[in-house]
Amino acid sequence: MNTTRILAIRHGETAWNVDTRIQGQLDIPLNETGRWQAGRMALALADEPIRTIYASDLLRARETALALAEATELPVLSEEGLREREFGVFEGKTFAEIAALWPEQSLRWRKRDPDFAPEGGESLLQFRQRVTHAVQTLAERHRGELIALVSHGGVMDVLYRAATRQELQAPRTWALGNAAINRLLWTPQGLTLVGWADTNHLQDDESLDETTA
Repeated sequence: MNTTRILAIRHGETAWNVDTRIQGQLDIPLNETGRWQAGRMALALADEPIRTIYASDLLRARETALALAEATELPVLSEEGLREREFGVFEGKTFAEIAALWPEQSLRWRKRDPDFAPEGGESLLQFRQRVTHAVQTLAERHRGELIALVSHGGVMDVLYRAATRQELQAPRTWALGNAAINRLLWTPQGLTLVGWADTNHLQDDESLDETTA
């Protein structure tokens, strides 16, 4: 009973995902594809014994979670700790615009400098601390149960690194697709990876793989 099973789900696609525009903590809704993805994810998980659904309070995550809520007849509980990384002045800008406007900051960001924070934003170290604390708190609350966490690409990245004991600066070689289903196991010793980037329910669609959505 010391274990908690976790379904970690990234939100569906948004127009800003398509434009490679940094969303961070701006409230961007799902686009038509994203709503379709959310519905397919919900159908895939409808028969799972989920006890509780938690979601980032940002619109794109909440919309995705509400599809799962409808399929499972469960409420969605908001959790600010599951928000995407705060990117400050980078938010609303495309990758190309960031490189042009702030070349030195863009380089530190691209190199995954753990201490770097865009003006008004979070560093990777601050972000990891927030996310891992939130997930640990929720997992401890639901020992012996299965919970769903609907969140963002950056959060999925933090969880994968935590479960596989990878450093923040390690190059990413794993997928973070929209509406992908990821499975983790939590014990008091930490997270363990069970399954990652399941997109079989999206076989008619190619999900955009961005970490900053």
